[in-house]
Amino acid sequence: MFSSNFIQNLIIQIPPLLFALTFHELAHGYVAYSLGDHTAKDEGRLTLNPLKHLDPIGTLAFIVMKIGWAKPIPVNPANLRNPHKDMLFVSLAGPGANIVLAIISAILVKILFLFPVLPSFIFNPLANMLVASVWINVVLAVFNCVPIPPLDGSKILMGLLPQDLAYSYANLEPYGFILVLILFATGIIQKVIFPIIQFTNRLLLG
Repeated sequence: MFSSNFIQNLIIQIPPLLFALTFHELAHGYVAYSLGDHTAKDEGRLTLNPLKHLDPIGTLAFIVMKIGWAKPIPVNPANLRNPHKDMLFVSLAGPGANIVLAIISAILVKILFLFPVLPSFIFNPLANMLVASVWINVVLAVFNCVPIPPLDGSKILMGLLPQDLAYSYANLEPYGFILVLILFATGIIQKVIFPIIQFTNRLLLG
């Protein structure tokens, strides 16, 4: 059975997690749309409805392993004005959106504590959700910047590589998810990204 503490933490974390995942994918979709690709719009993904973006396994992974993902926004590079360069901006949009949300959440936390006018039954859960929002958005931003296909970091790297090397690197995508799981199971990913996450989290909330 789940402990009461686990359930309380889950209740605090679920709203900021849903919004962070939704905003991440929405940012990808809107940047792609602005650069000429209407695929996400045509599939009804340019929405703040989290049900359109959730990946059940990715959400469960975040709850269990503290690293997760949403259902990727569909992007057709052929529709972009400059596919090689524009995919770099589309890929940066997701982690960038999470960093923006983390900064906004950190600012709101500081405002709450500077002006503690809310009653405790509202103040406490709201403050905890905002603190969780900082951490969740930092985790999503940093994890998605890992340069392993199909994570955003791989597409950012492809946008910086010459096109022939980028094409060869893209061929790793069928094996990327397995590689991520292996690196997670061996603890390599945690050793690389958790110090970055902890430093960024302290920087925003310190």
